[in-house]
Amino acid sequence: MSFRRYARGPRKQTQQIRDEFVAVLDFIPNGNPVDRHWRHRTSPLIQSIGTKYFTLLEVVPISIKMYTPGERYLIYELNPRGDTIKVLYDDLTTIARSNLPQVLRQIVLEKEQVFVQLFNIAEPINIRMHTLELLPGIGKKSLSLILEERRKKPFESFKDIQERLRINDPAKMIVDRIISELQGNEKYYLFIDPPEHGIGIKLGYLERMYVLVGYREPW
Repeated sequence: MSFRRYARGPRKQTQQIRDEFVAVLDFIPNGNPVDRHWRHRTSPLIQSIGTKYFTLLEVVPISIKMYTPGERYLIYELNPRGDTIKVLYDDLTTIARSNLPQVLRQIVLEKEQVFVQLFNIAEPINIRMHTLELLPGIGKKSLSLILEERRKKPFESFKDIQERLRINDPAKMIVDRIISELQGNEKYYLFIDPPEHGIGIKLGYLERMYVLVGYREPW
């Protein structure tokens, strides 16, 4: 899916939100009566995820229309008044959680050249653990093969990773790790910011990979 460009406008959020574009996870036309934010209990509400930094956000849209999971919008287009707040994974509706893996997969596949770089630049965290071991399914044997193969030639695509490492679905590994980090119980955070009121160490690979490939949103 291609993005559209819109004129930027001033933001009024009290929270610092780095994402500019979001993908819809769920649209609740009459509000969420169990939402912990009282003003979102009776207002039309979009639960969404930032397409660059994977921030979970709730937006009160100013336009009365249907919003379909997976659709992309500029936050300022949805609500120029800045009624957008960060939320936690536990705040997501059942529908939003069920849509999250597919929406994230689409984003990861669109940014394939970004995420492939993780397999090329990941470094040891300490003498006992390597960053790549944070990905589901990567153990010591897989890690050894990855390091051996990338010394020969950097990985160029998910298909290249699949063929050289015999990894069935590298995109799913990344999606599963992002979801695990969004749930907020990790010690190390590869892709997102650790919970603001939790304990976690940010490794900052997402920003490094964006710089490495010269990424600018939206593609």
